[in-house]
Amino acid sequence: MMDKFKSRLIAFMSGRYGMDRLGTVILWVCIGIAVLNIFLSSIILYAIQTALVFWELFRFFSRNFTRRSAENAAFMKITDKIAAFFKLRHRMFRERKTHVFRKCPHCKAMIRLPKTKGHHTVRCPRCSDRFEVDI
Repeated sequence: MMDKFKSRLIAFMSGRYGMDRLGTVILWVCIGIAVLNIFLSSIILYAIQTALVFWELFRFFSRNFTRRSAENAAFMKITDKIAAFFKLRHRMFRERKTHVFRKCPHCKAMIRLPKTKGHHTVRCPRCSDRFEVDI
């Protein structure tokens, strides 16, 4: 009987999109709203949580791989930019005693320079533009 159930489940799930990074975030947001709703008992939070659960179930069981992949790629593009911003800030703080960070005036790339006092001419590794820096 278990083999019959397993084969039906596999047949049902074949061709479905399944979980991805966006789906995982949606489920964690739902869990957070559920915990918050324990203390607040808000009908609005309950409606938002229910809508998110149905949206995630729709995405999970969808057969439109290209659309779901595009949604996930757009989400990852946004979250990766945010993560890169905070990662750079963490690195700048961690290396604040030995290095300084300056932006290239031409291409706006962040350049890491050793913390040596004085007036320096710097070449940007991305665009090869030369500019003056006072440290």
